[in-house]
Amino acid sequence: MNRLIALDMLRGYALVSIMVNHMPISVMRGWTLPNFSIFDASELFVLLSGFLVGLVWRSVEARDGRRTAQRRFARRAYEVWRAMLIGALLMALLSAALLALDRPHTAIWNQYAVWVLENPLGYLGTVATFWVQPNIIDVLALYVILMVAALAVVPLMVRWPWLVAVGSVLLWWHAPALNAMIPNHRTQGGFLFNPFGWQMLFFTGVAMGLFRQRIMAALWPWRHLLTVLALGMFAFGSAIVIGARIGEPALAFREALKLVYGSIDKWSLDGTRYLAIVAAAWLVAAPLARPMAWLAATRPGVALQQIGKGGLFAFVACVLLSVLGDAFQMTPAEQPMGRRLLVDLWACLALWWVSALWLDKGAPRLRARN
Repeated sequence: MNRLIALDMLRGYALVSIMVNHMPISVMRGWTLPNFSIFDASELFVLLSGFLVGLVWRSVEARDGRRTAQRRFARRAYEVWRAMLIGALLMALLSAALLALDRPHTAIWNQYAVWVLENPLGYLGTVATFWVQPNIIDVLALYVILMVAALAVVPLMVRWPWLVAVGSVLLWWHAPALNAMIPNHRTQGGFLFNPFGWQMLFFTGVAMGLFRQRIMAALWPWRHLLTVLALGMFAFGSAIVIGARIGEPALAFREALKLVYGSIDKWSLDGTRYLAIVAAAWLVAAPLARPMAWLAATRPGVALQQIGKGGLFAFVACVLLSVLGDAFQMTPAEQPMGRRLLVDLWACLALWWVSALWLDKGAPRLRARN
């Protein structure tokens, strides 16, 4: 399977965006996706993860059979679960250390620091069973559920893709009610990232990876119309965001848009966000394919590729750097923009450095053991 460098670059961008978006007074936060589009790095991360699952599954099943593919992704689900535990523990310990040093931070809930010191095994147990899903790490909890579901859903998708699509839409339609039935520490119950809603985006990505050639062959004759529609959907989502940022002067405009889209619910993945990220995926895959490949080959693009290839290690690093960067920006209070920007740049460089170091030293050893 040929490596798609633009895919790695976009995964790297998603991690950088997740990192700075969880630093409340970050300067770079003002220039990430949520400021210009109705979707954010979470949708990008989940869609790309599904796409990669589809690509790899197709390759492994063709070469070694379905059972081997299922075993591989069962192991991957365990690795994501393990990374969630390690990340939650390190994040809580870092938070506790920062609070002890009088370094306040709001990137995560400070109660995790209390729990990990008072009862570390209890804290890990609640995370391991999904009773508690610490913020920032919570997207990995969703990823574990989706990866386990893929073991059964992907073989069905290969055989009956349209039946799986209908079932996925039905689950998404009833997602809020279904999620509320899952008990955990949240008073309203359920996962923050509703797996019954987000599965539709993940398995859309899986289908894109599994049937990539067939989908593009079917859509290519309609590429000009699809590009116009995709641009229109992306512009519609951007108008919602920009109107909200303008505030009261754009109230009439915002109310007119709301008549079309109804409401926005990120946590259950509303239809507007779903259509906007799918539209963006078409734009990247078709009219912008060459510019994206060129951008991925530039020095910043290569750096983002390395972050994207860092996988779970890079994700945990991005979480820790988000908490650390937030603490640096908040103390001392009311820092000038230039100083906060330096912290942003330091965090980005640190994420790139640890990802590159992992690719050079850690990943080869891990592959050798497996």
